[in-house]
Amino acid sequence: MTARTPAETVRDIPEATVARLPVYLRALTALAESGITTCSSEDLASAAGVNSAKLRKDLSYLGSYGTRGVGYDVDYLRYQIAREIGVTQDWPVVIVGIGNLGHALANFSGFRSRGFRTVALLDAAPHLHGEEVAGIKVQPFDELETIVRENSVAIGVIATPAVAAQDVADRMVAAGISSILNFAPAVLSVPPGVDVRKVDLSIELQILAYHEQRKAQGEPA
Repeated sequence: MTARTPAETVRDIPEATVARLPVYLRALTALAESGITTCSSEDLASAAGVNSAKLRKDLSYLGSYGTRGVGYDVDYLRYQIAREIGVTQDWPVVIVGIGNLGHALANFSGFRSRGFRTVALLDAAPHLHGEEVAGIKVQPFDELETIVRENSVAIGVIATPAVAAQDVADRMVAAGISSILNFAPAVLSVPPGVDVRKVDLSIELQILAYHEQRKAQGEPA
């Protein structure tokens, strides 16, 4: 198989597949921690919550890492997926907005174990400055540019109220951040070349409420 450059990889893999790769990585990690060294596509698909045909199609974009009659080497496939999505390296991250959600994100151990290192917690509220959360002191938001420059930060997390989210995003982009994870209930406007992923917990709850209502009315989900 001819090796592909990172740019070719980005073009070749559909966005829906990219969204599922972290799910496969999590499933493979769980299998490895259980002492399983090889698995079939059916076993991995079941662990990831997808059908095996979709999984095989997704993995075909990465190359041929399975062996007919044997399956996948769990550790090797886990490394290949981690490399493909860029988590074999350390990614410095800044979190802006240290309210209840910001505290929870700062304390989330899953960031570190998946290749993301929180280098700074920032907030505009003076009474929070100097407070220690998960071993990191909260700093003024005005320190953003310096922190991004000194730590080569490319990923920023917004956990502010909606009214402040766009201003924070603008400052992040101006400072050089090119990927934003947005927890604020607001739609952000960013220039081309900046990626935004939105996480809105209230919308997810509303979707669940819709399904619960349909079940209560006796309609198929």
